[in-house]
Amino acid sequence: MVRIIVWLLAAWLVITVLGAVIKGVFWLAVIGGVLFLGTAAYGAIKSSKRPKGIKGP
Repeated sequence: MVRIIVWLLAAWLVITVLGAVIKGVFWLAVIGGVLFLGTAAYGAIKSSKRPKGIKGP
């Protein structure tokens, strides 16, 4: 699960940077930023609910 979240964060970061670099697709940077923040929040919530000392797959 952690790997999926890390891959999603990386993908959203790339989309955000591309949107910021290419002038015509600023909306891509906005969408990438929103998705990045949403995925980071989801990962933080999921990791905080996992009991300490128990490692999941």
